Amino acid sequence: MATSQIIRRPGRPKSDQPNPIDVQVGARVRLRRNMLGLSQEKLGEAIGLTFQQVQKYERGANRIGASRLHELSRVLDVPVSFFFDDMDPVRAPAIPGGFAEPPAEAFESDPLRKRETIELIEAYFAIDDATVRRRLFELAKVLAAEGVRALEKARERPTKRGRRQDPA
Repeated sequence: MATSQIIRRPGRPKSDQPNPIDVQVGARVRLRRNMLGLSQEKLGEAIGLTFQQVQKYERGANRIGASRLHELSRVLDVPVSFFFDDMDPVRAPAIPGGFAEPPAEAFESDPLRKRETIELIEAYFAIDDATVRRRLFELAKVLAAEGVRALEKARERPTKRGRRQDPA
C-alpha cells in the first residue's frame, strides 16, 4: 500500500520573535493612537476589532493586512506611509545596528516621542472648532516658514569684512 504525501507550499518560517517591520508598524499605530488620545478599545470599535487585537497589532505579534492598514490610516487620519516612516531602504540611511534596539538618545531626539509634542497635539485636537484648528495649523506652517527664511537671510548677510557668515 502506497501512502500519498500531502504537498504543502512553503510559508514563512515560524519564529518566536515578531518581524521587526511588524513591530515598527505597530509602534507607529500606538504612537498615532496616543497622539489622538484614543484608547485601544475606541480604536478597535472604529475598525471593528477587539482591544486585544489592537494590542497584538501594536506589539507586532499579529501582522496587519493591507486592507486593515488602509482602514487604520483612514481612522487615524494619516497616510499609509506614516506607518513605515524611517523604514524605506531606498530613501532612509542604512541602520548601522540593523534592527537592534536603538540607543535611548535616539528616542529622546525623536520629536514625535517628546512629551511637548504629544501635549501640543492633544491640545490641538482638543479644539472643537475645525476652522479654528485649521487656522492654527496654517499659522504654525507660516511661522515655521518665516523662521526658515529668517535663518537663510542671516546666512546671506555679509559681515563687516564683506564675507558671508558661516552657517551655524
